[in-house]
Amino acid sequence: QSMRAEGAVVIKVVTDEPEKYNGIALAEGVMVHHRDELDAIQRQLREIKGCTVIIYDQTCATEKRRRRKRGTMVDPAVRVMINELVCEGCGDCGVQSNCLSVEPLETELGRKRTINQNTCNKDTSCLKGFCPSFVSIEGGQLKKKSKQQKFSLDSLPSLPLPTLPNLATATQAYGVVVAGVGGTGVITIGQLLGMAAHLDGLGIVTQDSAGLAQKGGATWSHVLLAKNQDQIQTTRVSMAAADLILGCDPIVSAGKETLSRMLQGRTHVALNSHSTPTAAFVKNTQWLNPAESCAAEIANTVGLEGLASFDADKMSTLLMGDTIYINPMILGYAWQKGWVPLSLEALQRAIELNEVAVANNLAAFEWGRHAAHQMSALEALTSPSQVIEFKKRTSIDDLIAHRIAFLTDYQNKEYAKTYEDFVLTVKAKESLLGQTTLTETVAKQLFKLMAYKDEYEVARLHTDKQFLERVKTQFEGDFKVFYHLAPPLLAKRNEKGQLIKQKMSPHMLLAFKFLAQFKFLRGTALDIFGRTEERQTERALIQEYKDAIDELLVSLKSENLALAVKMANVTEQVKGFGHVKEKHLAAVMVQWQNCMDVFRKAI
Repeated sequence: QSMRAEGAVVIKVVTDEPEKYNGIALAEGVMVHHRDELDAIQRQLREIKGCTVIIYDQTCATEKRRRRKRGTMVDPAVRVMINELVCEGCGDCGVQSNCLSVEPLETELGRKRTINQNTCNKDTSCLKGFCPSFVSIEGGQLKKKSKQQKFSLDSLPSLPLPTLPNLATATQAYGVVVAGVGGTGVITIGQLLGMAAHLDGLGIVTQDSAGLAQKGGATWSHVLLAKNQDQIQTTRVSMAAADLILGCDPIVSAGKETLSRMLQGRTHVALNSHSTPTAAFVKNTQWLNPAESCAAEIANTVGLEGLASFDADKMSTLLMGDTIYINPMILGYAWQKGWVPLSLEALQRAIELNEVAVANNLAAFEWGRHAAHQMSALEALTSPSQVIEFKKRTSIDDLIAHRIAFLTDYQNKEYAKTYEDFVLTVKAKESLLGQTTLTETVAKQLFKLMAYKDEYEVARLHTDKQFLERVKTQFEGDFKVFYHLAPPLLAKRNEKGQLIKQKMSPHMLLAFKFLAQFKFLRGTALDIFGRTEERQTERALIQEYKDAIDELLVSLKSENLALAVKMANVTEQVKGFGHVKEKHLAAVMVQWQNCMDVFRKAI
């Protein structure tokens, strides 16, 4: 009514739950649409003269998680998984969902995607990504973590009590900044410190600076502690006045806002060395995690003596079975280092008074203490037979052998032999220069092009025993696996002419097993799927790539080797399925031509 009164000629409500507006009287002419129609509605309204309004109604993702934990919101029995064997790493799922729970997964065959089940808010918008690698698990639940029982604190030696800062002799407030990602419990840690200070009879001021929590934004909690309340003169930790930084995330901890609070010789930083992927990964599929550079920046600011770090994400997963306990683990780590001026009893009581997963949070705090005092004991406990592990770097021969075996399963030995012969030809030519860079690049890229994921291959990979076993080990109860596909011969198209994915029943697994047996038809006259433009383009690209590499080899020399490698790697960005792959290929072909032109001129 307010928008109408202010002159809006068209008003539309867009929501993820349009059914909740059933029976509700809205202003005349106001229509309710599902959020999937947002793009079409925006295009429609831009053609209308005058003021138009879109009201987007959707509960914050972080708030959804909170309500579900508290039992005030229905927790849908649905989860999404990605079969990384099918995944191309194109990133369309991230583009469609803008969700940070879609994380990078580094594999032998390149970077893929995985769903972080601990942070997933079950929005399921990632399913819109045009990719057949997604499956949804309906019914059942995530398997309860057995690691909590597997690892016992009692198996470790007792810990000495650290010497804590003495606030009685301090002339100014003790400043603590908790820095991390919104929605992970950063503010909770600030509140625990405040309650513990109250229990210890100290002066306390806390101020929270919450970021865009629903998007995993940077969040801080400022805590000022003093013997007497009148010693605290500010509501936030001032510039260069932090005595302790609880760095729950290295990217946030190394940000300007946090670094400005640090001062060498005064500030101590307890840092989680594992970084949460940022929003940059959604837009840039080649994003590199800057965790190491963040730690270096912090060390440069406070000095090596002021920084202590460990992979709290890994330890929380191994010891607690869930990354949600990272923050109390970091708190315990800092306390054992002697950097938190609060009594052990007060902190433990504050956790109890919080009344949320008390036993687990207390355990996480204790594990953090052990990490600070005896990390080697924790490593021995979690992997007794792998305390010291030397990882052998994959050789060029191993890399080629792995792909030959894959292509044999993909098609047959003859198909794999054509790959092997071509790569060995490149290897022989490059060996004259004493290098293997071009060979490695061609081995990876030619394999990628030859192992294009048609219907037979998607069927084969979805019936892979390892993937099916992973589903069984992650979920329990009465659950069903649904597939989300857009078969070119069956799927409908949207207004842009793009295929629309459909939800397929669990019976699709039987169809996959049947279809996978007919891979021998691939590329023959009887291959009905091979008649589509996409499949014909994929097969043609293999020969085009070989021809281009042959041309490079004719004039290959040390002076133009780098240009040859750049050209050979240009197909790295040929990713995805359908219209997504088509878009990427168009961009790659421009680069392809440019690289070949530059190489030819350099001859």
